[in-house]
Amino acid sequence: MKMLTVEIDGKRTEVPEGTKITELLGSGRNLSYSSDPVVAAKVNGKLSSLMEPIHGNSCIESVRLFSPFGKRVYRKSLCFLLCYASSLIAPERTLIIGHSLGDGYYFRYRNGEKPDTGRLIKVMKDAIASDMPIELVELTEDEALAYSKERNLHETEILLNTTNSGSYRFAKLGTCLEMYYEPLLPSLRYLELWELREYEDGLLLRYPQSRNPQKLMDFTDNPLLFSVFRENKSYAKILGIDSLGELNRKTEEGGIQKTIMLSEALQRRRISDISRAIKERGEVKAVFISGPSSSGKTTFSLKLSDELRVDGFEPVKISLDDYYLPTERIPFDEYGERDYEVLEALDLGLFRQQLGDLIAGKEVHLASFSFKDRKITLREKATSMKRNSILVIEGIHGLNPELVPDMDRKSTFRIYISALTQVNLDTRSRISTTDNRILRRMVRDSRTRGFNAVETLSRWPSVERGEKNHIFPYQNNADVMINSALEYEPGVIKTYAVPLLRSVTKDTGDAYTTARRLLDFLDFVYPIPSEYVPSDSLLREFIGGSVYGAI
Repeated sequence: MKMLTVEIDGKRTEVPEGTKITELLGSGRNLSYSSDPVVAAKVNGKLSSLMEPIHGNSCIESVRLFSPFGKRVYRKSLCFLLCYASSLIAPERTLIIGHSLGDGYYFRYRNGEKPDTGRLIKVMKDAIASDMPIELVELTEDEALAYSKERNLHETEILLNTTNSGSYRFAKLGTCLEMYYEPLLPSLRYLELWELREYEDGLLLRYPQSRNPQKLMDFTDNPLLFSVFRENKSYAKILGIDSLGELNRKTEEGGIQKTIMLSEALQRRRISDISRAIKERGEVKAVFISGPSSSGKTTFSLKLSDELRVDGFEPVKISLDDYYLPTERIPFDEYGERDYEVLEALDLGLFRQQLGDLIAGKEVHLASFSFKDRKITLREKATSMKRNSILVIEGIHGLNPELVPDMDRKSTFRIYISALTQVNLDTRSRISTTDNRILRRMVRDSRTRGFNAVETLSRWPSVERGEKNHIFPYQNNADVMINSALEYEPGVIKTYAVPLLRSVTKDTGDAYTTARRLLDFLDFVYPIPSEYVPSDSLLREFIGGSVYGAI
């Protein structure tokens, strides 16, 4: 028997080849959810399930439940459990995972059948109580396709047909199988904290939020966000793209250029609709645009300005990024680092003064911030508002009511923008909206800001903390929401992202783990030539070549 040298959480030992990770880290059967148990491992930097066998000399690090990677494992396993329950009580129906909504995932049945929520909950609780194991199995291509056809997993079937691999790994829970993309729990015993409730025409599977993993927060509805997803679902039908396999097939068959044209036209129409809504309001003096990192706020504000000109306005664009305080005046966060995400990082006095002067009809020398010198200067050319002028103000704090607390609400129009990925990986696995934004930001950072992939990936946890504290809580203050994600963009982004991700080395810790996970996802994506992307596309903000210049 071949022996392997393995380092486990800093301790070196020898084990037989083929030993499962769970045997090395302990079963944890006496531990509970609240004890923050080990739920996965990083093997030579790559996130792995505890069910995985060891086939070479390895460095293994424990991954605990409440860590960022551990929470991904928990949520993915919870989704698999719901799919298992549905396959048990209603095998003739096809449950399809949808988008994330607050602290949960939205699911629906393909043909709109009403869910039997009570029975689903009972099956899920019984499976957890019996600590059902999750296994990893290898299927041939024929076996995988046969299973997908038998269970009406059309999106999975199409992806298999565009992947062209001799065999596939599937996760197995009872008689339920799903394609294995990322680690799952070895069994169900830790799935203690969740809620399943009916929502609209489907289900909402809720999980603990990162800020408080020990309990479920009170449910907060987000109907505006859901309406955006519903609107974009109708767009997906027009484009014929609900899943990655369908996108790959259009790329393969040569129809992707028409798909890109349609996708861009649908987004352009939505921006035009927003411009008309602003005009119909009649009293609007300032449009505020907010959204998380890499949502495309800058290009959107420029495209909206174009539509506003068509509707008779003369837009005056202002970026909140031009009002940052010097570094020495930026407040510290709880980790002792300068926090550029808080509202207090802006020179609020200057911004409010200039905004008030503009609306009062005065000439103003607007601020301009140099990120190189970290200071504000005033522009030489003065700006003033005419009778038909309208301010277009974009920045992460655009929807925070404390930005301009004394401004008349009737004279403002507020827009929330985010890159809300609509395309699923397959029937039971979604493409994370967060992953889409990470890829966008990484490509743009490399091109315009001199940051390598490691720096972008390492900064991302801080970016997310800022968004959860300073952007997401205010999204329902918006008059409208818009989705900036384009259905075809994974294929375009892949060409730029893969070399950057491959440059991330093992000694970079969590950045390497994330890079490997994103590379595994992009392996399923067919590349799309960037020359097919129009020069006015919002995607150009990230890949370059925008008609709007360097943005």
